[in-house]
Amino acid sequence: MEIINFDDLGVEELNKELENGSRFIVFEYCISIIIMTFKQPTEIYFVRRGEGTFKHSFFPSFITFMLGWWGFPWGPIYSIGALYSNLRGGKDITHDIVLSLKKSDDYQGLKAPRRK
Repeated sequence: MEIINFDDLGVEELNKELENGSRFIVFEYCISIIIMTFKQPTEIYFVRRGEGTFKHSFFPSFITFMLGWWGFPWGPIYSIGALYSNLRGGKDITHDIVLSLKKSDDYQGLKAPRRK
């Protein structure tokens, strides 16, 4: 999966960004077709401290609002869950991404932030 806004930061820059409050976020969208409902994550976004998430969550929320409700019974359930998650700023997966990056030779010495 691709990480948006990441720009191949070095270990020191990434550690500094993470200490300052930057995080890796994923949003959800839901599409329904009568009896089938699909709930999927978006690409991963690297959101720097002070940067809002609305611009990243708008499109998946819009798709969910327009196309997510129509499946029975999971359409409304998944749609409400996806919209709730997106409006709260998405799902923070920073800890998991950092642990994954630490396995890479390029990111040895990367410090994993604590989960909140």
